[in-house]
Amino acid sequence: MILCDTHADTLFALATRPERADQFDVSLAKLQQGGVSAQTLALYVGGRPDTALMAQLFDKMYAALEGLKQQGWKQLDDYRDAVEGESAFVLSVEGCDLLEGDLSMISDWRRRGVRMAALTWNHENCVATPASFGPEKGLKPFGREAVKEMQRLGIGVDTSHLNVRGFYDLLEMGIIPLASHSCCTALCDHRRNLTDQQLKDLFQAGGYVGVNFYPHFLKNDGNAALSDVCDHILHMLEMGGDGHIGFGSDFDGIECKPEGLSGPQDLPALLAALKERGLSDAQIRGIAGENLLRYYDRIDPR
Repeated sequence: MILCDTHADTLFALATRPERADQFDVSLAKLQQGGVSAQTLALYVGGRPDTALMAQLFDKMYAALEGLKQQGWKQLDDYRDAVEGESAFVLSVEGCDLLEGDLSMISDWRRRGVRMAALTWNHENCVATPASFGPEKGLKPFGREAVKEMQRLGIGVDTSHLNVRGFYDLLEMGIIPLASHSCCTALCDHRRNLTDQQLKDLFQAGGYVGVNFYPHFLKNDGNAALSDVCDHILHMLEMGGDGHIGFGSDFDGIECKPEGLSGPQDLPALLAALKERGLSDAQIRGIAGENLLRYYDRIDPR
């Protein structure tokens, strides 16, 4: 079975807290234990909207990336090259602040192996407005050019952290986006989550959602367990998400985790729980990874 996760902040953790590497949620050993074929590692812009600091942070994450390769980690340029029984990683970008009106950087990201890019984190930038700034003011003129370039290069346009207006700007442009690490507003009323209408529209457009494991996106009281991740997946299925759902754990980017999901080594338990909830073997294979591969077939046919 191909098993994929569309978001983890392990590179940021390595760049900023390398002395705690043995405590991180994600390690090669844990990925192998969980049978993860493709772990997405995000290049994250950081907590302050300072371009110079962001550039320094990216350099540190690129250096951490090279360190992982020296330790035996394998990088994939395409999720569809994932191999069952082998653990590898794929790059993403979380926040496009560094573009600063320069489309050429998108090509540079793609050359480095980036396969998805979240347009914003929690900063307004040259591309779009985040959910944390309210639902209005969507894509900016440069942002429209940037997402066209991303789709041309086969980079998934990631709506996690994007506001509602920006989300619909993408759909109206004919972009097929994904949400790499998001949950359902209907089950947990948080601005980072997707409404039922957004989910329906995203799935109808051919998009994809990686369900986030952050307890505060799973339950209003923040006291979540593995079963709550199942609840969000089943709700997305009710919204028409069959064939369009997977995992976007947010490991190493969240300070707490659902009971029973401490790292990638626990993903088999989540798959077993989904089977107990009545999902078919084909649905479980899809959620594990095949749905993500089919998403890339839609945006970047080979």
